[in-house]
Amino acid sequence: MKTKPIIAGNWKMHKTLTDGISFVGKIRNRILDKEKVKVIFCPPFNLLFSIVDALDGTSFGVGAQNAHHESQGAFTGEISVEMLKSMGVQYVIIGHSERRHIFGETDGWINQKIHAVFNGELIPIFCIGETLEDRQMNRTNEIIHHQIKLGLEGVETIDSERLIIAYEPVWAIGTGETASNDQVEEAHGYVKTILDDMFGHSSGEIPILYGGSVNENNAAELIQTEGVDGFLIGGASLKEDSFCSIIAQVTNYNKG
Repeated sequence: MKTKPIIAGNWKMHKTLTDGISFVGKIRNRILDKEKVKVIFCPPFNLLFSIVDALDGTSFGVGAQNAHHESQGAFTGEISVEMLKSMGVQYVIIGHSERRHIFGETDGWINQKIHAVFNGELIPIFCIGETLEDRQMNRTNEIIHHQIKLGLEGVETIDSERLIIAYEPVWAIGTGETASNDQVEEAHGYVKTILDDMFGHSSGEIPILYGGSVNENNAAELIQTEGVDGFLIGGASLKEDSFCSIIAQVTNYNKG
């Protein structure tokens, strides 16, 4: 593995303020070998400031689940990159399949958000992935290529420490279905090929995470799959024992 593995927990619309602070406190006390894995918590907007404060002075990262591309304006219910940065947030999930398919976010809109995150000097966790229909029609590579090319359109150079890609096949998110090792390896390899074509050798260290029903039972096998640099985790990131188990498994693999 080229880079330090990344374990990002996307809480989605879960946990109250009290629950969230208690949860990160327990994780903080249990995860002692922090230098081996980068752990990022992505709570709902209303928890961000408190989670940043609770993790002050640690190596844990905090990310938002979304951001608007404008710096300010009449956008009820939205939050800007500048607002997130002022709270101490370091990462922003952009292009998650739920944003694409439930809320109708287009590749063009996602591209605007990525530029806003870059300009705000935060790090996007840029999500890509095909639906079950796409997979069955053998369109996986076409979809991945389309999403990356449009999502990163206008980005002339890339800093491997300022971008994270997360491959999440839509059909595996929250379904209990996990892509096979061969499917994951093929997809991650193709993502790297696209990035190399777009940015040359500078793309070589961009971390590519896998997401899609990752849990304590499959994490060890998945992290050893060629091209997997960590995970973006949904449901298992909400459970203390599951999340700690995944982190421990990735840490043990990285020590090897």
